[in-house]
Amino acid sequence: MSIHMLTLKECPELMPHFRALSEEAWPEFLHHAALYRWSVLFDEFKHFQFVIVNEAEEVLGLGHTVPFFWDGCLATLPEGIAEITEAAYQGLQNGHAPNTLCALAAIVSTEFRSQGISTRIIQTMRSLAAEHSFQSLIAPVRPTLKSKHPLVPIDRYIDWKTLEDLPFDPWLRVHVRLGAQFLKIIPQALIVQGSVRDWEEWTGMRFPLSGLYTVPGALVPISIDLRQDFGRYDEPNIWMKHVITACSLPDQAPTMYW
Repeated sequence: MSIHMLTLKECPELMPHFRALSEEAWPEFLHHAALYRWSVLFDEFKHFQFVIVNEAEEVLGLGHTVPFFWDGCLATLPEGIAEITEAAYQGLQNGHAPNTLCALAAIVSTEFRSQGISTRIIQTMRSLAAEHSFQSLIAPVRPTLKSKHPLVPIDRYIDWKTLEDLPFDPWLRVHVRLGAQFLKIIPQALIVQGSVRDWEEWTGMRFPLSGLYTVPGALVPISIDLRQDFGRYDEPNIWMKHVITACSLPDQAPTMYW
């Protein structure tokens, strides 16, 4: 399949596709996560938000990335998505040159799933990092099948392997096959908080008692406190790193259009 990449800076008319695919991909409660600087992606970093399209100009998927400076130490990795976007914003405001591209989301359109598009999106991100001479592409990876096993601790889940000794989780497997390495677990990559009524509306469930509940799409149980009228979800992700070198880029990476 011949595909190419279009950035939001070059084609601002693509914005409805970003909204539509995000609404399609994420469970409702994730749209209420505390992401204070998410809007900077569309205001300050339009050239790092892209869609990939085929010959018929059909949108196959999208990628959200943001550049920032990272010194390469595990201890200084951001502790969540909100901290990543804040670091990118502050770096821009203070004139600090970025050296790392961070992949925040890769979404494949429903009708084009199971066609290798997720791999092409990551390849595009790697190419985008190389175009800007960044040292690495890092990603807080959301393991897609973890929601089917919400009671399994994340540190045990990521150790599950296939017969080929690859990660059991398909999204982790995509990254590993492209050469990415595990860095560390992010216990609270995303935090969602709301009233009990909020959670009932977001999930279509009822919560008659305080305690932990598994809800569709959640990687771990949510916590409900009826006395405090409060519910909270702390989503774990996995930091992974792609080293960017000229020889590591795939020959089939999509054409860049700026």
